Amino acid sequence: MKRVLTAVILIPVVLLLLFKAPDWLYSAVLGVIAILAVHEYFGIARHYQERLYQNVVLAATGLYFAGHCLHKVSAFGWPEFGNSVESWLVQGTGYQVLPLLLLLLGLTLGDLKQALPAAAISCLGFLYIGITLGELSLTGHTRYGRILIFVFLITVWSGDIFAYYAGRAFGRHKLAPGISPGKTWEGAIASAMGAVIICVALFHYIHAIVNGLVALDSFPSRSVFYADAGIDSPPLWLAAIFGLCVNIAAQLGDLTESALKRGAGVKDSGTLLPGHGGILDRIDAMLLAAPVLWFFQFALYRAIIHK
Repeated sequence: MKRVLTAVILIPVVLLLLFKAPDWLYSAVLGVIAILAVHEYFGIARHYQERLYQNVVLAATGLYFAGHCLHKVSAFGWPEFGNSVESWLVQGTGYQVLPLLLLLLGLTLGDLKQALPAAAISCLGFLYIGITLGELSLTGHTRYGRILIFVFLITVWSGDIFAYYAGRAFGRHKLAPGISPGKTWEGAIASAMGAVIICVALFHYIHAIVNGLVALDSFPSRSVFYADAGIDSPPLWLAAIFGLCVNIAAQLGDLTESALKRGAGVKDSGTLLPGHGGILDRIDAMLLAAPVLWFFQFALYRAIIHK
C-alpha cells in the first residue's frame, strides 16, 4: 500500500515539474535528486571501500547542477556553454577537475594501496549519477526536450510494469538469479515488448499530445520554441528502436544497482521513499537509459520537427 501511495504522489509531481517548471527549477530539482542519490551511493560503496571522498563528490554534483540552473539555451534551443560561469561549473567540476582532485587527495592516505580505489569509486558516483541525470537536465532545456523526456519516462515506467505483472504470471526462467532472484526472462521479454508498444503509440500521437499541452499552456517559458515549428510522428522503426534500446538499458540499470547492493549486502539504498526504498532504487533504471535518450534525441528531433 505504501508503494502505491508513494507512486500516486510522485507521478503528478514529476509531470508538473516536467511541463510547468522553468529550466532553472527543473535542473535544480534534478540536482537535489542527484545529491540525494549520490549520498545513497556512498552508503553502498562504503561496504566495498572504507576511505572515500563523499563530501567532495557531493560538492561537485551540486556545482555541476548549479551550472545547469544558470545555463541559457541558444537561439536554436540547444544547450550551449561558452566562456562563462556556468561553463566552468559544468565542465570544470566533472570533466577536468574532479578526477584529478580525487587522485591528489589519495596522496594524503596513510595506506597508499587505498588511493586508487578511493579515487575510482568516488569518481564513479559522479559519473554514474551526476552525469546521467545531467543528460536529462540538459535535454529538458532543448526545444521539445520535455516531450522527449515524457516519452522516455513513460517508456521506462511501462517496461517496469509489464515486467512485474508478466513475471508474476508467467515467469519460470530466472534472468539473473545471483543478482536479482525475482527477475525472469519472461518478465524481461514482456517488458521489452510492452515498452516498444507504448513508445510507438506515444510517438504516433505526439502531435496531439503537444497540441493539447500548448492549449493548456503547459509548456515552460520558452513557448517561442514550440510555436515556430510543427511536429510529426517519427518513423515507426525509429520509435521502435528507441523504445527497445531504452528498455534494455533500463533493465540493465536495474540489474546494475541490484548487483551493487547485493555485493554490499544491503537490501535498499535508503528509506526516503516508503515502500520503494531510496532515491537510487527509484532512478536506477533511468541512469543507464538516460544516455540512450541523449544520443537518440538528435535523430528524434530531426524526425519529428518540420518547419
